Amino acid sequence: MPRVQVKKLRADAVVPRYQTAGAAGLDLHAALDDVVRLAPRERRMIPTGLAIAIEPGFEGQVRPRSGLAAKHGISCVNAPGTIDCDYRGEVCVLLINHGAEDFAIRPGERIAQLVIAPVAQAELVEVDELTETARGDGGFGSTGR
Repeated sequence: MPRVQVKKLRADAVVPRYQTAGAAGLDLHAALDDVVRLAPRERRMIPTGLAIAIEPGFEGQVRPRSGLAAKHGISCVNAPGTIDCDYRGEVCVLLINHGAEDFAIRPGERIAQLVIAPVAQAELVEVDELTETARGDGGFGSTGR
């Protein structure tokens, strides 16, 4: 089990926690002084008031909350966003409103999920030719779906 250190950058920041025993994601909360309104098609960086330290060999993936997406069209622009193991700045969430109405983000509201996942760094080898496969260079839609 990876260990993640969490530092509050402001007193009212909420330390993430799993909501159920089987949850994959930790809830991230908005660290705001006042309500922030997100207009349709608007995107905004929302702070969490937290900095984290993730062990090498792991990353943090910032993902949308399904309830906000289904009910209000609120998502993360760069889902999943990546928090590298060597990043020590504030964790922020880049939210976008895909809905038709303004959405109010309240201080302390759950705005995203943080999933801790293993990563591997690849060794890149420059070659003159690649090995052949049945698919070859068939791109988008080339498998018939």
